[in-house]
Amino acid sequence: MLPAANRLRSSREFADAVRAGRRVGRGTVVVHLKTSIDQPESRELSGCVTSAPRADCDMSGPKVGFVVSKAVGGAVVRNKVKRRLRHLVAARLSAYPMGTTLVVRALPAAAHATFDRLSADLDAALAAAARPRRTREAS
Repeated sequence: MLPAANRLRSSREFADAVRAGRRVGRGTVVVHLKTSIDQPESRELSGCVTSAPRADCDMSGPKVGFVVSKAVGGAVVRNKVKRRLRHLVAARLSAYPMGTTLVVRALPAAAHATFDRLSADLDAALAAAARPRRTREAS
């Protein structure tokens, strides 16, 4: 079970992770990963460095949100996919530092994927998103 303190709740948190995070897609999922290393100035700009941190500062553990649209299937299928993803992410949550925000979006292929396939796709997407970005060389 994913602890309540580690869940994304507001649309603002989701939007921030999707806009500022690194996006990587694999067969059944798309992962948006935003680490505090990616956005070092974001804490200072939002006022989180003050002596009395606000409630919207991301000084807690890693936070996770899930997006499973109707394109995946009906309510029963969507909830099954969400439960599977929640279980998979909860087991991997300890690998991420404080201030990390993760959004996992299920693709329609997730509806018929096995648990092992979801797990493999999630692991591959998280590994790719965690890799340092390549710098382009000037030609």
